[in-house]
Amino acid sequence: MPSPITFLHALRTLRRHPSGWLLVAQLLAICLYPLMDSSAVGRAAFVVFGNLVLALTLWVVNRSPMVNWIGWTLAVPAVVLSLMAHLGNYPYSLVIGHLLEAALYFYAAVGLIFYMLADNEVTFDELLAAAATFTLLAWAFAFVFSVCQAISPGSFTGAVNPQEARGWLELLFLSFSVLSSVGLSDVIPIQPMARSLVMLEMFCGVMYMAIVVSRLIAMAATMRGHPKQ
Repeated sequence: MPSPITFLHALRTLRRHPSGWLLVAQLLAICLYPLMDSSAVGRAAFVVFGNLVLALTLWVVNRSPMVNWIGWTLAVPAVVLSLMAHLGNYPYSLVIGHLLEAALYFYAAVGLIFYMLADNEVTFDELLAAAATFTLLAWAFAFVFSVCQAISPGSFTGAVNPQEARGWLELLFLSFSVLSSVGLSDVIPIQPMARSLVMLEMFCGVMYMAIVVSRLIAMAATMRGHPKQ
């Protein structure tokens, strides 16, 4: 068993860099989902893992200027509704759950942006927060796309089985492609609402790079040119 000193040191490390753990959890979820999507048990396990990501998200929000209770207000019903959809066969509850999760991820992303721009110094945790914010925005828009598809079937088409609804991983792939400005991937919005949402994500991606990331780079360059005495 690890010694109490080692355990306390690990806790202090986690508290110093929660943005990094959030980033790792989200990237790990992307890698694990293809292995879990083939069975109901796997999808339920992914919900459990998603709950861990939500907990980490709330942890990060707690360190930001945002109010933590708002995050819990969004997270608790989102988790309950998602579990109802996967374990209790209530598909419509998943739509509301995804809407709440989208709000939670947007909320956490805004909190992290305030956290990064709160001072004129760039720390290692703020660099991790920049990457974590990108993944938060990508997941948030993927949830929004899922809600759009549920409300308006046929909003998205793709190269494979174009008449079928797009799966979660496909929508997440589309979101990452649009937010990073590398293209639309093989999933295409074909209805007006879907196209409007994709255009909004394009705008958010460009503004995030132009305002937040560029400011962090400028502050890092200034700190390098004027090191502390």
